[in-house]
Amino acid sequence: MKVVLENLTKKFPGRGKTSPGVTAVDNVSFEIPDGKLVGLLGPSGCGKSTTLNMICGLEAPTDGKIFFGEDEVTKLSPELRGVGMVFQNYALYPHLTVEENIRFPLENLKKEKKLSKAQMKEKVLEVARLVQTEELLDRKPAELSGGQQQRVAIARALVKMPKVLLLDEPLSNLDARLRIQTREEIRRIQRETGITTVFVTHDQEEALSISDMIVVLNNGAVQQMAEPQMVYDAPANLFVAKFLGTPQINMFEGRVAEGKLYIGDEAVMAADGAKDGDVLVGVRPEGFVLDENGGLAVELNSVEVLGRDISIVAKHKAFVGSSLRVIVDSENLSMIGNGQVRFRLKPAKVYLFDKTTEERIRL
Repeated sequence: MKVVLENLTKKFPGRGKTSPGVTAVDNVSFEIPDGKLVGLLGPSGCGKSTTLNMICGLEAPTDGKIFFGEDEVTKLSPELRGVGMVFQNYALYPHLTVEENIRFPLENLKKEKKLSKAQMKEKVLEVARLVQTEELLDRKPAELSGGQQQRVAIARALVKMPKVLLLDEPLSNLDARLRIQTREEIRRIQRETGITTVFVTHDQEEALSISDMIVVLNNGAVQQMAEPQMVYDAPANLFVAKFLGTPQINMFEGRVAEGKLYIGDEAVMAADGAKDGDVLVGVRPEGFVLDENGGLAVELNSVEVLGRDISIVAKHKAFVGSSLRVIVDSENLSMIGNGQVRFRLKPAKVYLFDKTTEERIRL
């Protein structure tokens, strides 16, 4: 089921006469293709959960429209939209068994959709096998691990075979290892069912690892929508470039002059196509190559050996931020001395940004 958001806006009124209120979602438009898993990614307060709640019908938009396929559902109640929702806290009924929790949505079906007990049992078993919880059906939620509870919550959302599956920060309560396992399960389940899925997260690693497309939000507005690798490799603006990437992208004050990019007094690479003037320069941590003849010299602070990689912590007079970090292969450890270290830059990992608009300058 294709989902289309058209000029969607949500404003919450202020509490007092002098309060202007808050615009949580500001004129958002994008299309979620049929059968794809799309991640809504952004910092806390950027409007991701509000957007999800409007898709679900839990929040009514102040303006704009929502379409499922060709049908407008903007004013349709949640139970009539055919959505499955998985909340951050799982929202399982503690007094019911796993089987009863999964079956609960089926018991509320009306008229021609109503199922017999045998049909409900068959559907519960089917979806329990899908999420690998068939051996847990007699247990209560308190007897389950966090990952198992999450799978039960997904099973309950899937049992009616919704048109759209909505996941709101579904992994935030799990420890690091369980997060990885469960996000892999979510991806597997989505691929097997083919249900259009919207996954809300503030964790860039989660979004990058399982999404077909990512929508990056900030201050209620869409910053960029593209395939995960494209968002990382070709950020639309400074916010996207800084939000994605661990360690964070390194930012420098720079300038373009006569087709060359300068950081400090050094010409570090060609900048054909860019106008002369001051710019912000972003370099991904993996965008540096140790080279004694390289154009960029930094002052070494420390070296952190991470096994496969080395993290070089350094400083430069044109650097903007608290910590300049470079990631290189551990095989290069012998090339790192004391004091000054020189690098050449990988052009594909270097981005120029307009200092006023913060939009990326295409080279």
